[in-house]
Amino acid sequence: MKKNKAVITLLVTIVLTGLLLFTAAVGWGEDKAGAAEHIKLGLDLAGGVSITYEAVGEETPTAEDMSDTIYKLQKRVEVYSTEAEVYQEGSNRINIEIPGVTDANSILAELGKPGSLQFQTMDGAVVLEGTDVADARAGSNTDEFTGGREYVVQLTLTDEGTTKFAVATAANIGSQIAIIYDGEVISAPTVNEAIGGGQAQISGDFTFEEAEQLASTIRIGTLSLELQELRSNVVGAKLGEEAIATSLKAGAIGFLLVILFMIFAYRLMGLASGIALTSYVGLVLGLLNGFEMTLTLPGIAGIILSIGMAVDANVIIFARIREELATGKTMRSSMKIGFQKALSAIVDGNITTLIAALVLSLKGSGSVKGFAQTLALGIVVSMFTALVVTRLVLHAFYALGLQDVKYFGLAKEQKEIHFLAKKKICFIVSLAVIAGGLVLMGVNAGSQKGALAYSLEFQGGTSTTVEFQEDLSIEEIDAQVVPVVSEVTGDNDIQTQKVAGTNQVIIKTKELDLAGREALNTKLSESFGVDKATITAENISGAISQEVKNDAIVAVIIATVCMLIYIWIRFKDVRFATSAVVALVHDVLVVLAFYAAARVSVGNTFIACMLTIVGYSINATIVIFDRIRENMADMKKKDTLEGVVNASITQTLTRSIYTSLTTFVMVAVLYILGVASIKEFALPLMVGIVCGAYSSVCITGALWYIMKTKFVKKEA
Repeated sequence: MKKNKAVITLLVTIVLTGLLLFTAAVGWGEDKAGAAEHIKLGLDLAGGVSITYEAVGEETPTAEDMSDTIYKLQKRVEVYSTEAEVYQEGSNRINIEIPGVTDANSILAELGKPGSLQFQTMDGAVVLEGTDVADARAGSNTDEFTGGREYVVQLTLTDEGTTKFAVATAANIGSQIAIIYDGEVISAPTVNEAIGGGQAQISGDFTFEEAEQLASTIRIGTLSLELQELRSNVVGAKLGEEAIATSLKAGAIGFLLVILFMIFAYRLMGLASGIALTSYVGLVLGLLNGFEMTLTLPGIAGIILSIGMAVDANVIIFARIREELATGKTMRSSMKIGFQKALSAIVDGNITTLIAALVLSLKGSGSVKGFAQTLALGIVVSMFTALVVTRLVLHAFYALGLQDVKYFGLAKEQKEIHFLAKKKICFIVSLAVIAGGLVLMGVNAGSQKGALAYSLEFQGGTSTTVEFQEDLSIEEIDAQVVPVVSEVTGDNDIQTQKVAGTNQVIIKTKELDLAGREALNTKLSESFGVDKATITAENISGAISQEVKNDAIVAVIIATVCMLIYIWIRFKDVRFATSAVVALVHDVLVVLAFYAAARVSVGNTFIACMLTIVGYSINATIVIFDRIRENMADMKKKDTLEGVVNASITQTLTRSIYTSLTTFVMVAVLYILGVASIKEFALPLMVGIVCGAYSSVCITGALWYIMKTKFVKKEA
């Protein structure tokens, strides 16, 4: 790269990075609202719309019908936001909370009124019920005669519905089958042929909006229960502005500390990584806005993890460059070889985590999906900034004459550490911690405290709506109301939300009996002059339904299997994949033991925390495995397998420490400056980061070595 070209490259990179940040933080135009100002925030950070439906009918609906309806509604409202929450209120009500929107009427109009749906022939016979339709989506076809686009509604039927519809369409070719919603004909397509296979299509002179509206009405009519709207409100954030402000402040401080550390550790290369990481932040903020993703605490976890992976990629590259410089190679040659040797570890680590993110995004629900989407976005951007931006900046520095080794540093000769000699001790310690955690969970469950400290999202509770005499801010509610509620209920896991445009506050606590409700009402009346007659309370189910939990478990299992297969293929040895997965299980169980011992609240952030640990741990493991694979290819006759494993772990030890340290710093600052709910999220994450580093260094290599030596492939 010539000097003039280097200057231009460096200036363009810095200017573009600055523009990205400026656009994200300040923006352009008259309102000067940056991209960050337009990012959708979840209910926990910014509030949204709350809609309550009530089942129609005199009889109380069954638990199965309520559960089925909640799950289907959960899937439908995820169109508006992956972080939407649906939960049961009382015996026959369902509450929906959709973040990032403020117009309840528009949501109600788009979502539709959940009612009864039937498919009837012209003589009035019912051939399909709404529950026979699994899904309905707007689509398009190309007209074979005109070449124009026509919009259609595509139906997917259940197994039972497929059989019914095949019989009905075969008997009514040339006749109409009307789709009737709440007694009104919403469409009456003519049957052209017998339809089997479970897929059907409704065509007509539709606009896309008309096709989407018809599909939406059919979807909402497939619920197990007929519902009617009871009330709708615009609700405030669960965490308030203070939580957002402190999180942003903590993120900025942590990010600055990471960049300063990188400069201290890697000198000029650290400065290059600082520019690349800064461009990463600007790109992520811009893309979050561009893709209209909803950002919540779990989403922030995904971003933190991807920042850690971006730092990790740079650390791997810089370590490789220093190793090449230490052998006497030129600066230019060292940079070229360093990037080449680092590529496989970076790509494998990121793709493995990306596979998990994509599976979780497709198969997960709610906060799992939101976490996965932000993580996937962060991984792609982090790979780009590490492999492209960092390379450009480094080559520009070199072309400007900054070629002296003192600007880059040499790899210090490391004395080989005999990690495998301590493998039994490490295994015993890990097993003791995991066993202790499982025993403690059993003791807690036996003493009626619960195996873990499940939050409202998991076990439900009581929702109390209180009309105060003045419009209290979130901060005033946290400072004045929450302590009073906690004193009466003995509950520290209290969630509050404001109802916009009123003095009402929704207070969610553990489940209260009649005496507990009366005591709370009396205390609120005495402390704040609240009219007890206006206080209403209902028991609510957990926002994380059993189906959502099952979705999360299935998604994690599928993701783990996919990661195992990928590692198996890439490393051509199932023992690498097996030991990596065992290490993942180890990390999850250790953090679970911490949750049990510290009684940290288990809620939405619990799932995000566990998924973050899985992604973080697998990435660290891949780096060590990549070095083992490389060293095995260069093994000499005098080398032993034990020596290769010890050498590989030693060679990557600095990377393991630095990456863990920088990620830990990001989360630690969040813990120190954050509000209580942020601390509950950050604390177990810090434990997971430490545990992930420990398992990668002390467990995975040893596991692989044992399997490699004990389970040798038999020669044919």
